[in-house]
Amino acid sequence: MLTPKKNEIRKPTKTISGITPVAVMLPPRACEHGTCLYCPSLDVPQSYTPKSPVVMRAAEVEYDSYKQVLARIKAFEVMNHPTDKIELIIMGGTFLEYPKKFQYEFIKKCYDALNGKISKTLEQSQKLNEKAKHRCVALCVETRPDECIKYIKQMREFGVTRVELGVQMPDDKIYKLIKRGHTVKDVVDATRELKNAGFKIGYHIMPGLPGSNIKKDLQLFKKLFSDERFKPDQLKIYPCQVIKGSKLEDEYWKKKYKPYTKEQLEKILIEMMKIVPRYCRVMRVMREIPPDYLVAGTTRIDLRKDVEEKLRKSKNKIVEIRFREIGFNQIKDIKDLKLKITKYVASGGNEYFLEIVGSEQEIQASSSKNRGRNDDDILFGLLRLRIVNGKSIIRELHVYGQSLKLGEEGILGQHRGLGKWLMNEAEKIAKENKCKKVLVISGIGVREYYRKIGYDLEDSYMIKKLKDL
Repeated sequence: MLTPKKNEIRKPTKTISGITPVAVMLPPRACEHGTCLYCPSLDVPQSYTPKSPVVMRAAEVEYDSYKQVLARIKAFEVMNHPTDKIELIIMGGTFLEYPKKFQYEFIKKCYDALNGKISKTLEQSQKLNEKAKHRCVALCVETRPDECIKYIKQMREFGVTRVELGVQMPDDKIYKLIKRGHTVKDVVDATRELKNAGFKIGYHIMPGLPGSNIKKDLQLFKKLFSDERFKPDQLKIYPCQVIKGSKLEDEYWKKKYKPYTKEQLEKILIEMMKIVPRYCRVMRVMREIPPDYLVAGTTRIDLRKDVEEKLRKSKNKIVEIRFREIGFNQIKDIKDLKLKITKYVASGGNEYFLEIVGSEQEIQASSSKNRGRNDDDILFGLLRLRIVNGKSIIRELHVYGQSLKLGEEGILGQHRGLGKWLMNEAEKIAKENKCKKVLVISGIGVREYYRKIGYDLEDSYMIKKLKDL
């Protein structure tokens, strides 16, 4: 890797959304339900290959979480990225199926690495992280819909703020064909209980599975947002591909299965992006499968670029979060920002999606780059407030823009008071709904921020009692 010049940030898009993501890979372990049809078994973490970059980095340190975190922080620092606000992402399988003692030790070592000091307990390590140089502002685990409800309390003890569920496509017939081992009801139940506990919910979606087709995939995808039992906050869209070492490889060679072509994928991805509502963020499109292990399916891991370019040139207005973020658009100024509130029903509760968006005065329109979205709809910050059973809980507060160091003065996006603006508005809505207090599912490293605006730690949540209107 070339050494960056002074003040140059290498690969700036890695932190352009306001945080520095640190992926930590779990050691290999077979899933308890068996192996899904499309999933390879290659003596590495489930669903990955030996040449996947994150696997290669983890294998070098024998999957030690402490060493993985240290190595990633160092890599970001070499590229001149700020490393004050870290999002930990636990990858590599159903984390919650690992032995309980292993889980606690794995997570504690992540915090220890961020702190630069080894603590005796997870609780001590988390306490240190509240004021550490590298603070964990978010923690994500990937898991199965049928495995997470019973671990909600445990996940909160870890400091988890986001849960990604392997949903693939919500259809029981497809689940049976691919040997998924859970049902649509499991997805519905997990989504509801996780939201009620305040977690942000991400779905992994897989178009092109055996038993489906483009028409069916689009019908099921629309269902994710038309049926109030689902409505995820985020998506990762991973089209089904044939990978060496999977049972699907046998089906492919027997001519019983054929993945979508590049042209078919472009078509379905364009239609999917049109459907995604403004409260949902498409985190990623395509998985990075090394060519050595790809038997059939497109090798274009950057297919999203082509899809978004076509959408920008079209007259379709895309409202998906990432497409509208300040970091991915050219901004001139931030005067006259406005608050937009979208209310919708999801999983038996009322969701209030608060946004701070920019207007035409703040947009530097340029050629075709800024087409495909409203010029008064650039996103600077958002907040997710859920009100259910008389309880109000903030599931996410995020201000976008290039990640900044703690205490560094912001020009656009971060550190300009936008977070406080959103919090004040959320508290007003909670009062209007006769809620007596507001809970926040806070990352460990953000607790100090909430303390400064009147919140106190209570049973793993930051809580503020509301005064009467």
